[in-house]
Amino acid sequence: MMFDCFPRYTDHDPKVPVWCVTPDTGRAIHRFFDTSPMSPSGRYLAVFRFPFEDHLPKPGDMGDVCIIDLQTGEDRVVAQTCGWETQLGANINWGATDHELYFNDVDIHTWEPFAWKLDPVTGSKQRMQGTVYHASPDGKYLISANMRTMRRTQPGYGVCIPVDQMRHNIGPSKDDGFYLTDTSTGACRLLASIHDLFFCANPGMSIDDANAYEIYGFHSKFNQQSDRLMLSLRWYPKRAADQWNAFDGFHHTVNYAWLTLKPDGSGMHCAVGPEYWKRPGHHATWFTDGEHISMNLVMEDDGPLSLVRARYDGTDIRKMHDVIPGSGHPTVVPGERYVLSDTYIYEPMAFGDGSVPLRWIDLQQGVEECLVRIHTESEYQQEISPLRIDPHPAWDRSGRFVTFNGYVGQTRRVFIADMQSVLP
Repeated sequence: MMFDCFPRYTDHDPKVPVWCVTPDTGRAIHRFFDTSPMSPSGRYLAVFRFPFEDHLPKPGDMGDVCIIDLQTGEDRVVAQTCGWETQLGANINWGATDHELYFNDVDIHTWEPFAWKLDPVTGSKQRMQGTVYHASPDGKYLISANMRTMRRTQPGYGVCIPVDQMRHNIGPSKDDGFYLTDTSTGACRLLASIHDLFFCANPGMSIDDANAYEIYGFHSKFNQQSDRLMLSLRWYPKRAADQWNAFDGFHHTVNYAWLTLKPDGSGMHCAVGPEYWKRPGHHATWFTDGEHISMNLVMEDDGPLSLVRARYDGTDIRKMHDVIPGSGHPTVVPGERYVLSDTYIYEPMAFGDGSVPLRWIDLQQGVEECLVRIHTESEYQQEISPLRIDPHPAWDRSGRFVTFNGYVGQTRRVFIADMQSVLP
């Protein structure tokens, strides 16, 4: 049966079955809380394996793209890549089938980032013109901001290239923004420029003297229906020196906005603008209905962090619950009664010993339960924040299994929980 070849995780008496799927070789993470590392069929798991865990990568350092057979336990390296950073690895995404796996790489001769389309079964691969942050669930497109510039607002994201190869965006650029790649041809085009996102969205964003800021693209996500995108912008006052710490925990020294549009570039809206984010907020993703967005947000000045929902067009921004606080990386379960989230080690729900809960929140009853308690704090992250390990609980496409990260046995490991017993 599935997972029988993996050891059970039993620390702290989990309320659901949990397996460690990287028991032999550690140094592994899955991608993010909005992307399933399980293949469309459910047979394989894609993880990124670090070459080291105690320091940050340098340009040219290689890590491994690995495929784990969840039936046999086989863990094999299917590719090596220089296109990674410490929080999301190489942004490994599955396409529509088990024969389509996407991840980033860097040409170390030109320092040009690009994505590969790999069939992990046959080994055949195709180079894409663009990079991948997120792949559409139907497998037709890749979306990505400029991987060269992501680190300018937060270390640990994008790809590692020499600083002198990273462009500066002063003001709302017309030739940079978010790029759409056609996976059938590999061709890439600028889908939405930063300029258009600033000035063409409805409703728009209010900002004085945009040319006084450095402005960069960051997260980008398809909904499950593959018919709408959410894109995030970050901007901060331009400076003579490079800025590498524009995001300090959740106290922003940057402005932030989420915008939405269709894959053809039409229907551009500002879903959650900087007037909300500055309070502050973090970690938005799509509801499964493809029309609403979930996130953590402070709704009143000096108020608590709440679980919040918003419609893609910027309307109906409201709390999901008046009392239950937000944390970590929340996702809303179909039916909208339950929310799954993790926490950071410094948030109130953490246990204070480097371990955190996977929170199962019942919005109807106003209660929550710790389904799994997992250690995430490494001995390196206090001094080097981008080395932190977040669980990033991510649902598979069937809506039954959740993959998450932990730091167990002095290394990064990946776990899978079977949620069937708590699902409605």
